[in-house]
Amino acid sequence: MSDLHQKIKLLAKDYVADVTANRHHLHMNPELSFNEHKTARFVAEQLRALGLEPQEGVAGTGVVALIEGRNPTSRVVGLRADMDALPIHEANDVPYKSQVPGVMHACGHDVHTSSLLGTARILQQLRGEFEGTVKLVFQPAEEKAPGGASLMIKEGVLDNPKPASMVGQHVAPNVPVGKIGFREGMYMASTDELYLTVKGKGGHGAMPDQLIDPVLMASHIIVALQQIISRHRKPANPSVLSFGRFIADGVTNVIPNEVTIQGTWRCMDEEWREEGLRKMKKMAEGMADAMGGSCEFEVVRGYPFLKNHPELTRRMKAAAVEYMGADNVVDLDLWMAGEDFAFYSQVVDACFYRLGTRNEARGIVSGVHTPTFDIDEEALEIGPGLMSWLAIRELNQR
Repeated sequence: MSDLHQKIKLLAKDYVADVTANRHHLHMNPELSFNEHKTARFVAEQLRALGLEPQEGVAGTGVVALIEGRNPTSRVVGLRADMDALPIHEANDVPYKSQVPGVMHACGHDVHTSSLLGTARILQQLRGEFEGTVKLVFQPAEEKAPGGASLMIKEGVLDNPKPASMVGQHVAPNVPVGKIGFREGMYMASTDELYLTVKGKGGHGAMPDQLIDPVLMASHIIVALQQIISRHRKPANPSVLSFGRFIADGVTNVIPNEVTIQGTWRCMDEEWREEGLRKMKKMAEGMADAMGGSCEFEVVRGYPFLKNHPELTRRMKAAAVEYMGADNVVDLDLWMAGEDFAFYSQVVDACFYRLGTRNEARGIVSGVHTPTFDIDEEALEIGPGLMSWLAIRELNQR
């Protein structure tokens, strides 16, 4: 394998200029979730230029292609990249700055897509040196519920042929460029949105005895709901309940008829996720009723929690050590953010790892989902090469 290892590294170096150019093109032309039409066409054109036959229009704008090695039916590994951008106005002053006002690749999906295109180029050139098939999955709408992953799965992306495992790569602005992060087991949280409408009877703030105060009711509900975590959750089960929006549209001396609240519920256990939602709904409705009002409790379902298959992740990590060196492979902490790659992880062995992109010396330190997010583009040589190596090691391991 050492000779193949060296070939991949040389190809990754040879192709980094093309990967970077693709990343710049995508970064300058971002598209929002479920609207990645130009991006999908660009991806398909790049794949056809490699001699592949991409399937377009999966889940609307998804693209899928196969790279077949020797004995292609022996084993299949899926590699996934997401393609959508965010409704953020870019603040970076760079030559490849977004040309679409109010839309930006602020979560690195341009990196993921260009990196997987680079991986495709490497694997297509080396297809005579590995067993099985690599399934390339370019996915829309990671950023917007119900998530492009769930829709692609419904449309059969995990069939014909069926991957034995799915591998995903994501930028990590908290990890220095040149390093890769892994975590076995539960890694990222489920994500549900909560929308509460607390209704009472408004009126003059100087006559509270004649009112049913929804502001007071809503305040009690927000505080009480934290008991769901502090007194019902097992201490070893990570959970987060946060409310970021509270609208009581009155004035200093006018109490409104209703209050609206919006929040997020995140955890890493599907049974506890459901139990927690039931308890929150019961508590909120019961408290409002006891105080003379009512509460409408709506849940917009998001993504499940993301679990990295332990054995697969151990193999991926070991292969990364071979490719990067032990000093450049780090362990990740739990992360309470959500990712729709979780849908794959619920139905097939999956590994979602992080590609370091931070460079403090160059001031590249901004987090994802911010208007100043960017990467150290040295990662664009590492990402395609590493993913190629991981795929080949996984295909050849049996």
